Amino acid sequence: MIDKQTRLAEAIAAIPDGSRVALGGNTLHRGPGAAVHELVRQRKRGLEVVKTAGAYDVDVLCGTGVAASVAVGFVGFETAFGMAPSYRRAVESGAVEAKEHACYTVIAGLRAAIQGVPFMPVAGMTGSDVPAARGFQWVADPYTGAEVVAVPALIPDVAIVHVHEADAQGNARIVGTRFEDVLMVQAARRVILTAERVVDGATFEVAPEGVAIAGFMVDAVVEAPRGAWPFSCAGLYDYDTAYLAEYVGAGRDEGTFRQFVAERILAESARALVGT
Repeated sequence: MIDKQTRLAEAIAAIPDGSRVALGGNTLHRGPGAAVHELVRQRKRGLEVVKTAGAYDVDVLCGTGVAASVAVGFVGFETAFGMAPSYRRAVESGAVEAKEHACYTVIAGLRAAIQGVPFMPVAGMTGSDVPAARGFQWVADPYTGAEVVAVPALIPDVAIVHVHEADAQGNARIVGTRFEDVLMVQAARRVILTAERVVDGATFEVAPEGVAIAGFMVDAVVEAPRGAWPFSCAGLYDYDTAYLAEYVGAGRDEGTFRQFVAERILAESARALVGT
């Protein structure tokens, strides 16, 4: 089998500006932190970011000019840190287009993409402003006449997912909640995995049911210990409370935010700190 292992910089360099990029994880948990930082360092531009519930990843990509639009159901730092200041500033200024979603409409769009159909019907949105805000159309059930929202297929150009273990062919194991990561992988045209460890694939033969992602769907595998940081990674480390608190505080002022990014993300010392 083909060895798909590569370096993080090379994997991210292959993502063209203007791509639709889905990011794994949920809020502060198991996001692909190292890959997000590399997107910032390579000064990618014009990306459409897809996620059900984003936090640091969506916020920093908006604040640094990487993201041009965001198709996400929620962006925030949970009760511990509050709102996402850079995301809010970018949307209010017009620098980033907020493509309003509910978390489940993102899921529905991914499922339509997986099944190769143009849309996925979604019930329960009566009274919501989301369909009008996004231009989602209503369609009649041909059997009952009841109307449901038709969410268009959402096909990421690239999905970036952080996993606990992967082999060189891209077979991967996720410990704990998988969130929408598997859906993103199945829906995307290309898939990049960052992994805490790259292991011998023979280790998966003992418990094949634990393999969340099959290697034939994966294009690149990057060994990235602590590659979710500053997000948590279940069973290995929690999210970095001190770093995130400092980040959110810096984000309330654009100048302070830019200084934070320069010192904590772009600088060579910052790369060495997190092993990326």
